[in-house]
Amino acid sequence: MIKLKTPEEIELIRESALVVSKTLGMLASEIRPGVTSLYLDNLAEEFIREQGAEPGFLGMYDFPNTLNMSPNAQVVHGIPNNEPLKEGDIISVDCGSLKNGYYGDHAYTFEVGEVAPETRKLLEVTKEALYLGIREFRAGNRVGDVAFAIQSHCENHGYGIVRELVGHGLGKKLHEGPEMPNYGKRGRGKKFEEGLVVAIEPMVNMGTRNIKQLKDGWTILTADRKPSAHFEHNVAILNGKPELLSTFQYIYDALGIVSHEEDEFRQKKLQL
Repeated sequence: MIKLKTPEEIELIRESALVVSKTLGMLASEIRPGVTSLYLDNLAEEFIREQGAEPGFLGMYDFPNTLNMSPNAQVVHGIPNNEPLKEGDIISVDCGSLKNGYYGDHAYTFEVGEVAPETRKLLEVTKEALYLGIREFRAGNRVGDVAFAIQSHCENHGYGIVRELVGHGLGKKLHEGPEMPNYGKRGRGKKFEEGLVVAIEPMVNMGTRNIKQLKDGWTILTADRKPSAHFEHNVAILNGKPELLSTFQYIYDALGIVSHEEDEFRQKKLQL
């Protein structure tokens, strides 16, 4: 079911989203060769609780951890473990929080040390596609407009768009309507209205778009074992335009990156 949000509800979702943003920023300083995803998961749970929130993923659908940690050819829903990260790895960190009855949920794919140029390009294109999709998320446009923007950008670079997994609405439930696929045709699907809040999340493979699930019942893997990238933001429609509720700025501050990619999607200055 699609539930439009009041400005007050949107601010509560923003608060939850920023808990996730700060958590990802904290983790950015910890991700390096030799660190395990389970160690990072424990840090994240403690950090989220310190901010007066609850881990949004822990126990949901019986998921056993706070973070989805998906390295290299894992697309999403990887389970944290004790295998050390290696130089040249990439790892998607998907995090959720629940605060004041509302969810935040977004993701970032991190480089572990120095990665191969072709892998870095995959990450760059996927993140570019995220913002191209967000630009189309405005009152009067439709789901297909966002989907087409993401799909066309990634496929023009020869990448595969995962079709079995999609973005979603966000609010008192982690997964609300509408579904937000990363492939589609312009002018198709649900029309966007003021107060809609969604998670837009391109999942893009270096090779085939085909995926498979591991026997753990969670981990999604590329069928050809080539790397996959995943970036996700929480976005609301305010005054007819896309308004970012989440931010990667905490990550960039931790990594010493200067970026203005989010500026056009904020109607007021983000207070960090």
